[in-house]
Amino acid sequence: MGAAPRQATEAASDQAAWSRVLTLHVLVERQLAQAMQRRHGVGLSEYRALAELSKSPAGEWRMQELADRIGLGQSSVTRLLARLDALGFARRDLCPDDKRGVYAVITDEGRQLHTAARATYAEVLSSALNTAGADQELARLVQAIRSAI
Repeated sequence: MGAAPRQATEAASDQAAWSRVLTLHVLVERQLAQAMQRRHGVGLSEYRALAELSKSPAGEWRMQELADRIGLGQSSVTRLLARLDALGFARRDLCPDDKRGVYAVITDEGRQLHTAARATYAEVLSSALNTAGADQELARLVQAIRSAI
């Protein structure tokens, strides 16, 4: 087989694999988002922000760092933090060394919510992967994800 046909075959295979990844992502994210909203009253992005803030030794990240960690843009994280602040789960704080620097800081209420929601997240994620793993087209992908660790 020549280089061009092999590249075309690889490209088609890559696209099919990526399509399965996206399908799995949508299925899992939808279930996680519904469970977080229904059981804890927060969206999936809010939960992920609280999870990242909880991981920080000081319970805070610069806004850009938080944005990078949860895969959102700066303006989206600004709006997300405003929602968390209104709910009492996080607050804004200015950097003492650089007045332009803004931190997102988790509150005690935010830590409590994260602790409660973490079990829901784990349960729903596992269930969603089990369901997806029963689908013949997604089974190998789910197996690969679970064996990657």
